[in-house]
Amino acid sequence: MKDGIPVAVDLFCGAGGLTEGLKNAGFLVVSAVEKDPAASETYAENHPNVNLIKNDIKKLDTTSILKGTGVSRRAIDLLAGGPPCQGFSVSNMKTRNMENPNNQLIYEFLRIVKEMNPKWVLLENVAGLKLFKKGMVVDELIKCFNILGYKMEPIVLNAVNFGVPQNRERFFFIGTRTKSKINFVEKLKNILVENPITVEQAISDLPVLENGNSTCEIQYINTPQNEYQKKMREKVDNNVRNNLVSRNSTLVLERYKYIKQGENWEAVFKRRPDLMNNYEDPSRCHSGIYKRLVEDKPSIVISNYRKNMLIHPLQDRGLSVREAARLQSFPDHYIFKGPLSLQQQQVANAVPPLLGESVAREIIKKLKRNSK
Repeated sequence: MKDGIPVAVDLFCGAGGLTEGLKNAGFLVVSAVEKDPAASETYAENHPNVNLIKNDIKKLDTTSILKGTGVSRRAIDLLAGGPPCQGFSVSNMKTRNMENPNNQLIYEFLRIVKEMNPKWVLLENVAGLKLFKKGMVVDELIKCFNILGYKMEPIVLNAVNFGVPQNRERFFFIGTRTKSKINFVEKLKNILVENPITVEQAISDLPVLENGNSTCEIQYINTPQNEYQKKMREKVDNNVRNNLVSRNSTLVLERYKYIKQGENWEAVFKRRPDLMNNYEDPSRCHSGIYKRLVEDKPSIVISNYRKNMLIHPLQDRGLSVREAARLQSFPDHYIFKGPLSLQQQQVANAVPPLLGESVAREIIKKLKRNSK
């Protein structure tokens, strides 16, 4: 700890969703690593006091990660990170194997754990990791952490149960080398909300936008309508930023007209098959393509929403960056940088801050009990 505040380092930090959650929970994040230029720009904009290292993790060690922070490795309470996980995702069968170089980055995380020897570790990944290779990868990782002296608990959590207006399952590896029991995992597993936040509750105060809107900063259409909107609008006055929308073609916009809430491309194929003639075999389209969100339910997964062409529940257009960020639980003062397509990818790839915060709060409780 530093001055009584628990200290964390965030590897593979991306745009900073997990860091936002860690900080809100009470961690002092002293250093972070991210080599992607656009994601790094967003991270630096929103976390200017964190020592951000824009480099490949393979070229770094504990000394270089902590250089300039004024913190020694003995003060690190938590090492967190989400190594790139495309190879583990159940939606990406072509590269879902250990030959995918992205998968090997998990072992770089292990290397830094060994060098830094933090009190706690938090590794985040796609839910599909739990089943990858019939669970053998998880078993192997547990053994690796055990050799390093860490007790580990794997857990899959749905963000919707932690205040995020989105059904999004994520895998967490929580571990400690202290004498603490990780007995909060069952507590987290058993959290099930009866009335999750809906898409409408999340975004109904945001600006009405046109297809291809390129005006970044626009005024809210009304005052906050609920507690979630109030929380998202803290530190922001009358205008909200990142209201950028992909410009879809006339053909795509025509397809949108035939898709009702909760429906996808199949509705177009059924009602106007001629609008799908450019697809060689429309029946093979992914179920998430041209999905219109349902206003009175939580969102489906915000994953590559530009490519999937997720549709606004009431307007015939794609989601804006800010709308997607709201559905991920990023506050409105959180600014995304870079070209539109990269802003969209940063939002889609991020750990929902409210989910990360919930896990981090449990770790902090353990740290504070041990420090007494």
